[in-house]
Amino acid sequence: MKPKLLIVDDEEHIRNGLKTALSLDGYDVEVAADGEEALKKLDMEDIDLLITDLKMPKLTGEELMKETLRKYPHIPVIVLTGHGTIENAVEAMRQGAYDFITKPLNIDKLSLIVKRALENSSLKRQNRELLKQLKRKYSFENIIGKSPAMKKVFETIELVAPSKANVLIYGESGTGKEMIADAIHHNSPRRDKPYIKVHCAAIPETLLESELFGHEKGAFTGAVARKRGRFELANHGTIFLDEIGELSLQMQVKLLRVIQEREFVRVGGEESIKVDVRIISATNKDLKEAVKNGTFREDLYYRLNVVSIYVPPLRERKDDIPLLVHKFIEEFSKENNKQIDGITNGALQALISYDWPGNVRELRNVIESIVVLTKNKIITEEDIPHY
Repeated sequence: MKPKLLIVDDEEHIRNGLKTALSLDGYDVEVAADGEEALKKLDMEDIDLLITDLKMPKLTGEELMKETLRKYPHIPVIVLTGHGTIENAVEAMRQGAYDFITKPLNIDKLSLIVKRALENSSLKRQNRELLKQLKRKYSFENIIGKSPAMKKVFETIELVAPSKANVLIYGESGTGKEMIADAIHHNSPRRDKPYIKVHCAAIPETLLESELFGHEKGAFTGAVARKRGRFELANHGTIFLDEIGELSLQMQVKLLRVIQEREFVRVGGEESIKVDVRIISATNKDLKEAVKNGTFREDLYYRLNVVSIYVPPLRERKDDIPLLVHKFIEEFSKENNKQIDGITNGALQALISYDWPGNVRELRNVIESIVVLTKNKIITEEDIPHY
């Protein structure tokens, strides 16, 4: 379907000349002699782009532009101006016009501006549609995906969240395992109870037992007061153990006891403390292989892995990249108070063709950098880093 243009000028020879020239470019062109006639046509027809003179009787081009952008903000406006009114044209651009061109008109230049304006408008429309899709059917608790692999993840979350079952989430670093743990807890009957996160690899082995189970006063040098551990703090709620594959065999034994007996003893203590905690764990390691190698206990593996969720790397779900890109563009545009209206197909294909070893985390960081550094309203191939 041809894009439909509306040309508004009180000089008949100009509007008819432009109609002839732009029709040869393949556009469906309507004309109006003044702003009032133009508004009627805008209300009655699906106009894709407006070209208007600034100086006209009855309704000025500036007034027409303001009313058009108020009622139809998606329609790009190009203003025509004489040499003496360039300042007015610049002011019109400040108020939302896409561009301006001075009389006498250079048809080739106008054709190029029209082409770019329509491409820009099309990208904006695609971006709006993708964002609508994101909000409507391709997201779950801020996790984005329409690929079959991610649909399976969403289905599993919905099935497992209402249960008490322990869940093991596995996949490469940067795939979003923690977000999946969050989604499970926030959709579970424990959603209003404590949700405690422990990044096992970030805590030194010598401190991990105290961190998980707490300690009594005087249990070791520096233990000046009793401390409640993460399991105690998570009672009746959920504990998320990230990088579970990093636990030593000694710590694995103690974790197994908590799961089996639903109780533990603080470091330096004697009293058993009962707990009711759901465990969600995550790893980027192959725990089955670790069991074979003797670095991870088989009994603990099966206790943690009542239900497993595999999160595929981004290179295995490239259908999700456009959705993620548009989500991150919107997020970082708002965060940095910038107006980024979309991304060209060439730039998007460059992002899709990359393998993303750092997965969603890497893509998110790249889009944030692009949004911060670009001077354009549309992200182009020039904005994409070279890998």
